[in-house]
Amino acid sequence: MRSGIVVSAMTMLSRVMGLIRDVVIAALLGASNGADAFFVAFKIPNFMRRLFAEGAFNQAFIPVLSEYATQRTKAEVRELLDAVAGSLTVVLALITALAMLAAPWLVWLFAPGFGRDPEKLALTAEMLRLTFPYLLLISLTAFSGSVLNTWNRFAVPAFTPVLLNLSLIGAALLLTPMMTEPAMGLAWGVLIAGVAQLAFQVPFLARQDLLPRPWPNFTHPGVRRILLLMAPALFGVSVSQINLLLDTVLASLLTAGSVSWLYYSDRLVELPLGVFGIAIGTVILPALSKRHAEKSPEHFAKMLDWAVRAVLLLGLPAALALAVLAEPLLISLFHYGAMTDHDIAMAAMSLRAYSLGLVAFMLIKVLAPGFFARQDTATPVKIGIVAMVANMVFNLLLIWPLAHAGLALATALSAYLNAGLLGWLLYKQGVFHLQPGWARFSIQLGGGCLLLGAGLAWFSPDWQQWLGWGLWQRVYSLLALVVGGAATYFTWLALAGIRLRHFRLQG
Repeated sequence: MRSGIVVSAMTMLSRVMGLIRDVVIAALLGASNGADAFFVAFKIPNFMRRLFAEGAFNQAFIPVLSEYATQRTKAEVRELLDAVAGSLTVVLALITALAMLAAPWLVWLFAPGFGRDPEKLALTAEMLRLTFPYLLLISLTAFSGSVLNTWNRFAVPAFTPVLLNLSLIGAALLLTPMMTEPAMGLAWGVLIAGVAQLAFQVPFLARQDLLPRPWPNFTHPGVRRILLLMAPALFGVSVSQINLLLDTVLASLLTAGSVSWLYYSDRLVELPLGVFGIAIGTVILPALSKRHAEKSPEHFAKMLDWAVRAVLLLGLPAALALAVLAEPLLISLFHYGAMTDHDIAMAAMSLRAYSLGLVAFMLIKVLAPGFFARQDTATPVKIGIVAMVANMVFNLLLIWPLAHAGLALATALSAYLNAGLLGWLLYKQGVFHLQPGWARFSIQLGGGCLLLGAGLAWFSPDWQQWLGWGLWQRVYSLLALVVGGAATYFTWLALAGIRLRHFRLQG
């Protein structure tokens, strides 16, 4: 519980800074060709970061490292860290070099619609050569963060993403005025951020006497086990990211601005997802891994149940608020400078569609560790493939009537399929079962969401009025709705009998 609060607080800071970053970018670029080009150039290495670093590598590395920390000597742990750091550096340096050489083909692969505009394609490829080395730097940062998390040092890795947002804000304000194409300044900001994030974590590793001396050793038993676990995990935990990337591919074929509308709406969904879902998933993976190594199945099941309840308690009201306040949120954050009324209306459509899938996105983050902690990466792969195929089917069915919003809705539907299959198989395998009290908890939660939704809908003015307001009137009005909605929801929970002590669980 304490670790979850620490990670949530740091992640909240990071996400708030990310929103400020996006406000600055929206005012500077809006939904222009330059914005589309930058978002694709940043999305490609960012997607691979989540696929490799925070996805496959993280989920394979932490269980093995936890086992070494629990059952092996400190010297063996250091030997593992040296071998993993060196091997990871060699592989990612090679991938980065190849990607920089093949930048135009990568852009065409991930955004084929850009091929109709040679200038846009060339600009995106030029940016990609600057942003792709971020994959190497942030993957080593994720390695460092995984080590610190395993030793219950959660604050530093959770704070590190703030440096990316600070770097991009600084680049937007200082570098873009110096560039012929303003968006190029943001690409430089991504590269600077990668260096800063890695350098920030090094002293904390040294303080724990865990700073590795990288030396590639692919024959090390621990490295071999990590590689075996990584191979299937590439699909397992990162299906939602693959689905979002497929949205970008198809959005590039739609009208100009579609990529940006999906980006801005996805950014708002990422706020509660990161603060609640990813934070809870981050802290339970090392704990679940330890419980599995200690052969404590009952505590394992209780931790999963705790994580699901926590996600629902916070995810459901967040999804409801995003859907009801879609336009006011987008207007208050992004309706400045180059961002038009039409852009707001289009982004609100995809935001509502994404919000429908928020709870499923969160559940995936806390259910997938139930497999990875037991070093089972094959099962999530099978589920991931099913969900990805379903997402493509939903895309083809929904893109024609709903355009970019259909892509967001398809992602939400496939996420529910993914989360449902994860939960069902965990239950079938006997490692997850509902603890007592779910009937009462459901009534308490449902009542709070009904009150919250009714209150926000009743007190929020028509979104057209928000367009005519100034910055501070928007801020005050939105703040009043958020604080009032949160107060209503948590007051109801307290009156209904939910207490903080009900969510305390010894990890």
